[in-house]
Amino acid sequence: MAQNYFNQIIPDVEKSLHTSLTQGLNDDQVKKRREKYGNNAIASKKKTSMFMRFVDQFKDFMIIVLIIAALLSGVVAHEWTDAAIIMIVVILNAVLGVFQETRSEEAIDALKKMSTPNAHVRRNGTVLEIPSTEVVPGDIVLLEAGDVVPADLRLTVAKSLKIEESALTGESVPVDKSNETLQDKKVALADQINMAFSSTNVTYGRGEGIVVGTGMHTEVGKIATMLNNTDETDTPLKQNLNQLGKILTIMILAICAIVFVVGLITKRGTEPTDKLVIDMFLVAVSLAVAAIPEGLPAIVTIILALGTQTMATHKAIVRKLPAVETLGATDIICSDKTGTLTQNKMTVEKIYYRGRTHGTDHEVHADNPAILSMILANDTKIENGGNLLGDPTETSLIQYAFDQNIDVQNLLQSHPRIQEVPFDSERKLMSTINKYGDKYYIAVKGAPDQLLKRVTSVSINGQVSPISDEQKQDILVANQNMAKKALRVLGLAYKIVDKTYNDPKTDNVEQDLIFAGLVGMIDPERPEAKEAIKEAHSAGIRTVMITGDFQVTAQAIAERLGILKPGQDKRVITGAQLDELSDDYFKKHVSDYSVYARVSPEHKVRIVKAWQANDKIVAMTGDGVNDAPSLKQADIGIGMGITGTEVSKGASDMVLADDNFATIVEAVKQGRKVFSNIQKSILYLMSCNVGEVLTVFMMTMLGWDILAPVQLLWINLVTDTLPAIALGVEPVEDGIMKRKPRGKKSNFFSGGVASSIIYQGILESALVLGAYLIGLKIGPHVNNPVMQHGDGLTMAFLTLGLIQLFHAFNSKYIHQSIFRKETFANKWFNWAILISALVMACVELPFMTRFFDVTELNGQQWSVVLGAGVCMIIIVEIVKFFERKVGKE
Repeated sequence: MAQNYFNQIIPDVEKSLHTSLTQGLNDDQVKKRREKYGNNAIASKKKTSMFMRFVDQFKDFMIIVLIIAALLSGVVAHEWTDAAIIMIVVILNAVLGVFQETRSEEAIDALKKMSTPNAHVRRNGTVLEIPSTEVVPGDIVLLEAGDVVPADLRLTVAKSLKIEESALTGESVPVDKSNETLQDKKVALADQINMAFSSTNVTYGRGEGIVVGTGMHTEVGKIATMLNNTDETDTPLKQNLNQLGKILTIMILAICAIVFVVGLITKRGTEPTDKLVIDMFLVAVSLAVAAIPEGLPAIVTIILALGTQTMATHKAIVRKLPAVETLGATDIICSDKTGTLTQNKMTVEKIYYRGRTHGTDHEVHADNPAILSMILANDTKIENGGNLLGDPTETSLIQYAFDQNIDVQNLLQSHPRIQEVPFDSERKLMSTINKYGDKYYIAVKGAPDQLLKRVTSVSINGQVSPISDEQKQDILVANQNMAKKALRVLGLAYKIVDKTYNDPKTDNVEQDLIFAGLVGMIDPERPEAKEAIKEAHSAGIRTVMITGDFQVTAQAIAERLGILKPGQDKRVITGAQLDELSDDYFKKHVSDYSVYARVSPEHKVRIVKAWQANDKIVAMTGDGVNDAPSLKQADIGIGMGITGTEVSKGASDMVLADDNFATIVEAVKQGRKVFSNIQKSILYLMSCNVGEVLTVFMMTMLGWDILAPVQLLWINLVTDTLPAIALGVEPVEDGIMKRKPRGKKSNFFSGGVASSIIYQGILESALVLGAYLIGLKIGPHVNNPVMQHGDGLTMAFLTLGLIQLFHAFNSKYIHQSIFRKETFANKWFNWAILISALVMACVELPFMTRFFDVTELNGQQWSVVLGAGVCMIIIVEIVKFFERKVGKE
């Protein structure tokens, strides 16, 4: 702000900013100020150019090792071809990284645009809702609980207004605001009670204010000038992967050093020492290049990013990338009832009249007093097009009449309201006096017990007669039966009079009534929510329902949804009962409760912590300002996209675009898929790398011929990219939601992945070494030892390359058999394997054999190479079979 507005009276502020409290700015003023001040947004850090992003890719530890290896290959060993291939591998990974970063930034930009809060402003005398980025100085902004303050404001109206300013002042308690002018010339930010600051949160009341600062001219903007708040740090997941990469790189370099030393010893005397040193050095370097999983972090990030896109198509907007992976481990889903498990739309389910209870499929007519009373004693507004505005209970009655094909608007026009006795909470009734031909129809609705006190007659088949005690008892029983099913019950009554009242009130209007009927309503469960809860249960995920409703309503809905079985009332606890439990007791017995009724948002944090104390991963839904603490406390905070406040969305890891519980379960399924696909990629990459390292290590230890550096580099280039990425887009496995949650302490090597990497790597190496030995015994060069060794190395080279492509199929299912039709469902994977196989086979083309130092194999030799690949699949399938057998036992 260019000046202090807190010590200026409101008319002076209004005058200095050339605005009007009652009219706001006009269109011309808004246009000029937009041109002058720009968007109301914090200036973002200058985007990194594509070139600098490319350069940044070479700062990774593993990449630096590879670049050093390339330089040494060229400068020391003068093997510029090998150096070029190493650099090709490095550059391809850099290009992949830039592509991933660009896609991520585009997704983040789209998310920022989508999550920009709106502001209510008064312009041209009309209140408009606009994106907060379009607010300009001089705008009159209207505030209410749940809003994020869009700009710095001098408050002109403050009705019980409280604003939480901890992000700006560090003060955690919401500040009571006022529109009074402060007298001091210097006032600390936290004490400027007549100001509202950008990015703070309205927690209570309502207010209005004049915008005095936008964008970088706000108090938050001043902080942003000193410290750009868009800097990003690596996620814990990426940090863990980078740490894993460093450890693996160091281990691999140690093995390469051993290979180098052992090679010098075992091959001493076979060739000149200087040439031997260079050759073994190149082998060690090439082995390092082939074995270091330099593409692993990029591949994992790509899989996560693709997961977020898939979830977005299912109405789940992931705000924080690691949340995708965490979702798959969810043990507990704590969900609000209203709008998430239910439709947030009151609906008539039962109607009682003439001594019988009927369902909504029973046809009723407009001449039925119950129907006429529920339509007339109703304040619902019917807009053009049939949209209903008003209290949800009342709109449900009109909707029921619509569903019965009753011409509601014609009834209202022919029975205009003349007088009324409004509803009040003490008598729990409302009445209207409507024109009824040459008489007047008094329609009454309200609490059945209060209504019956004023009823003296009953209408049956058009005949009005005094009501008996037995009939009253029948009505009360019908009321109780509906209430037991968690229906909200209203009583309906009427009477017809000759004239209106001079002073209509309950003492004269609501007396000597004729009973018309009862109507039972409920906010029904979402049809898809029941199936989603069932699916979550089969996946070992427990659904906990949290609501502010009464216990009987909460229990009935929970039973209808399948969260509770009938009679499990001990699993329902109220907020008051929860307050009586000690923390230690509640932590030990939290699993005893599935439904929480009459709870406040403060209870949610306690519920989350209790489950987390039992090592459970908890997802929590929330839509209110007060839900923010529980959303942050939960492992996965889920905000509501439709009903949620900006504060709750900002505290969430994921936002539901449709506020639907089924979307949460679908997101969990996608999270499990993402985790599974990352595991598959890691299993594939690491087992292949183990196979390559062991192959070269054993060849060196045994004193055999060793694969040439160019061959190792080619295998790395062909097999480590496309297949690994393609595994990341595998579809959801059948039965993935039949598995139990993997547990809080699990990681990508859990569930048998680590042991699979080891034995599959050993198996791969054994098959390659076997192909090498067979290659020394068969083929057209059995009488030519030099050529025969060339055949053996060629077979080992092609076997090592192609066996990894065969093994990619194994990696599709960590424990399940690949012999199923779904194995070929991923077209990207099919193309990746086909392209990689063709590229690998290209080395056998006549003009390529010399470059790769290979011989041309005949059909018999090719059958061994391909046979080794088939053996890789068969042996792994046998191991998986016994793993499944042991697992079942």
